[in-house]
Parts: sequence; structure tokens; C-alpha cells
Amino acid sequence: PIPAMPFFRPSLPSLFKVWMPTAPLTLVKAYPPTTHCPARAVFQVRPAMTKHEVKEYLTKIYGLPVTKVTTANVAGRRRVAFGRRAIARWKEADYKRAVATFDRSVTEVPPEPF
Repeated sequence: PIPAMPFFRPSLPSLFKVWMPTAPLTLVKAYPPTTHCPARAVFQVRPAMTKHEVKEYLTKIYGLPVTKVTTANVAGRRRVAFGRRAIARWKEADYKRAVATFDRSVTEVPPEPF
């Protein structure tokens, strides 16, 4: 027998909706805390991500106490390769650089990725 109600109903409460992050957040560099400055980390994110989304991502998923996020859009580099018969030109993808400043309670930073 065919079920009477469909599997997906738009009228279901938002209790059943689950948000899974698909935005990559790549750690570029981490700075340990000093006497004058708290711990910071530099991430490479998609250009569409906002400061609020970066802060929520780090707070909700990793449990990090983020106090401030600054962002900067970075244009991809233009590249040229000279061959025997032709010149190939291309542009690398644009990205956004996000610097997250953590609370003073963070005393350790992860090791360098490279």
C-alpha cells in the first residue's frame, strides 16, 4: 500500500531541520597569546561567508570562545605560463581571509599546518 502522507511536508516544524555546514574553513596560521594580544587564528574561507557565520562556525562546532572576527576579500592571482606554441593565462579563485581573535582563556594554539 502507498502511504497516505508524503515523506516531506513543508508544514513540519523547524525542530526536524538540521543544518550541516558545507563551507570549508582552512587554517592558515595561528598566533599564540602574548601579554598585549590574545590568541588569534587566520582562516581562508569562501567569499560569501560573513563575520557572523565564521564566529558561529567556530563557536558552535569547535567550542572556541571567539570575541572578534575581521575579514578581508582577497583577489586571486593572475598567472601566466609560456609554452612553445602558446601562452596560457588564468586567474586563481578569489577567497576571503578571516582573522578570529579568541578570548583570554585560550592559552594554547594548534601547531602550524605546514
